[in-house]
Amino acid sequence: MADPAAPRLRLDKFLWFARVVKTRSAAQALAEDGRLRINGRVIDRSHAPVGVGDVLSFAVHGKVRVLRIETLPVRRGPPAEARALYSEIEG
Repeated sequence: MADPAAPRLRLDKFLWFARVVKTRSAAQALAEDGRLRINGRVIDRSHAPVGVGDVLSFAVHGKVRVLRIETLPVRRGPPAEARALYSEIEG
């Protein structure tokens, strides 16, 4: 689990910056749907804070994805930059 004093970012912004979803609205919908977990806790709000070391798990496009946040973004960059923000954990 991440250090509480460490920098945090809104969940919906992280999902959008990391290009997990195409739009911020889609990121908000995914978060508010109640099927996303941060470190095993069910999340139902898009403004939940995430930080380095947090583990996100959710289903998207019929596939369960588990991601560990490696670094927080400062912008929505190109796909190669976005892919470096997290590591995929194989189940």
